[in-house]
Amino acid sequence: MPRLPDMTKHRGFPSGLPGTGLQFTIRRANPKGVARIFERARNRDRAEVEKLADTAFLHALWHHFGAEPFERGNLDAGRLSWLFGREVVPAETPFDPQSYEALLRINEDVARRTMPEAFADVLEV
Repeated sequence: MPRLPDMTKHRGFPSGLPGTGLQFTIRRANPKGVARIFERARNRDRAEVEKLADTAFLHALWHHFGAEPFERGNLDAGRLSWLFGREVVPAETPFDPQSYEALLRINEDVARRTMPEAFADVLEV
């Protein structure tokens, strides 16, 4: 059996948006390879629960990591991709979008403009 890549597990980070099935973290490394992070277009007609998940995920990122760079680790690539290139950006050059060790950071200026409620002490969901 091939050895799975090492993956930091962010202890205490929420696993997802309660009651929705939308995940924020993964349990184990993908044996088929690391999912790539890429910038996904957010259209205005996205479901409200998806928009809420983006805000809740950014809220969790901010309250867990703040303005400091953080390792991708077990953070879900799909959920990161909804924020990538805008609210969440690479914190290193070169950046490997298919690495669990990739460093990211919150682009605070953009994030505060697009999702100001994510910076509240408590997020109403």
